[in-house]
Amino acid sequence: MLLEEIKRDYGNLKIYINGEIKESKTDTWGKAFNPTKDEVIANVPFSTRDEVREAIQSANEAFEKWKEIPITQRIQYLFAIKNKLEEYSETIARMITQNHGKTIIEARGDMRRSIENVEAAISVAYTLYKGEHLDLVSSEVDETVVREPLGVFGIITPFNFPVMVPFWFLPYAIVLGNTVVIKPSEITPVPIEMIIRIFEEVKLPKGVVNVVHGAKDVVDEMFSNKLIQGVTFVGSTKVGKYIYENSAKYGKKAIVQAGAKNFVVVMPDADFNKTIPSIVSAFFGNAGQRCLAAANLVVVGDVYDEVKRKFIEASKQLKLGYGLDDTVDMGPVVTNDAKKRILGYIDKGIKEGAKLVLDGRNVRIQEYPNGYFIGPTIFNEVTPEMIIAKEEIFGPVASIIHAKSLDEAIDMINKSNYGNAASIFTSSGYYARKFRMEVNAGNIGINVGVAAPMAFFPFGGRKESFFGVLHGQIDSVEFFTDKKVVITRW
Repeated sequence: MLLEEIKRDYGNLKIYINGEIKESKTDTWGKAFNPTKDEVIANVPFSTRDEVREAIQSANEAFEKWKEIPITQRIQYLFAIKNKLEEYSETIARMITQNHGKTIIEARGDMRRSIENVEAAISVAYTLYKGEHLDLVSSEVDETVVREPLGVFGIITPFNFPVMVPFWFLPYAIVLGNTVVIKPSEITPVPIEMIIRIFEEVKLPKGVVNVVHGAKDVVDEMFSNKLIQGVTFVGSTKVGKYIYENSAKYGKKAIVQAGAKNFVVVMPDADFNKTIPSIVSAFFGNAGQRCLAAANLVVVGDVYDEVKRKFIEASKQLKLGYGLDDTVDMGPVVTNDAKKRILGYIDKGIKEGAKLVLDGRNVRIQEYPNGYFIGPTIFNEVTPEMIIAKEEIFGPVASIIHAKSLDEAIDMINKSNYGNAASIFTSSGYYARKFRMEVNAGNIGINVGVAAPMAFFPFGGRKESFFGVLHGQIDSVEFFTDKKVVITRW
């Protein structure tokens, strides 16, 4: 069990513009932490507007050459990137755990899904990037649809999946002939250092991918810059609305995957031996910091007390600690500010009258006394009107709600402002089908706690969990290209 095979201090992080890794000229710096130890592991440059403009200009100049490279050659770069991701997968996973706090098993899963998106992009390029031809629409006229790249795109990424989410978009964008500027989260920017190294090692042409660091100023430059064709974003609903509104204001395309408040419904006929482990993972995996995390556990009928007892007992067994220890089940939350915010929601739940039946507030890890740890926290006697049942907490906090029937449970879900995911545990095909057809959410789980789509499926979302028309992953093929209709008479 090797806890350290990565740097303790990454120093000043670099920016990556026109194929050059270089120091930022900024006067504004942030800090990236190891949340398990409350240690600074890197200094994060908040790129200047001039640096962002330089990155965009570099991407635009590269686009003019990159789009002319045959698709068969662009695919070869993706094969090379895939091979390097495989080679460095464990190292990058450990960096993710170090900077974010998630367990190494979870970080390895992030890397696997990143690689799968590269594979899906390769498949797309082989099978979808082709003209749709219809000869003889009249006696002398042929008509063809060709798919063309559009130019430069901005990719704005969240803290919780610092590698996987960029790869929801990056491989599709570049294999289809576009170029990109990536802005990693300023909270978890460290793993992107290895991704930049991969681009260097595969000799990706200069300017095809650029990386700048920062926050709102970087995003605002993406909106206002005429060379940017569109942006992709994954994060909170509050920021997502800002991204979507400004994309419209400046005439940019946008994919905006936003916040969530996901429900898990347990029916009386569920197999509890399989259900309980699955829902514990759904609620407390990634310390609850993922948009597919379960938040509200709705138990239908007279099994409420049994499910509650088993859920609490299983949650108590989770081992907290440093995620690089592969025996750990749950790491810390990502920042001290996040911890304070989550503790604030726990206080709100108590004031609202919910009963705190598992209290994770005062958990202490002897080896890591300064870490941002919150243990699994469970509220009982929650009603749908309570703040803790309605607002996204983004932490290891579960609310248990009783429903008399499946109809009542579905009504609760559909009244939520969010529509990211919902799951049901049942042995009944009728219940499963009814749930699938009537629940208004983008990702549905049937006896699956975390309904995470594979790379070759779109990442769903509805209501305030998603803004736009096209979703992440495979849907972005349509986002990064446009169709040109060619009508010919001979």
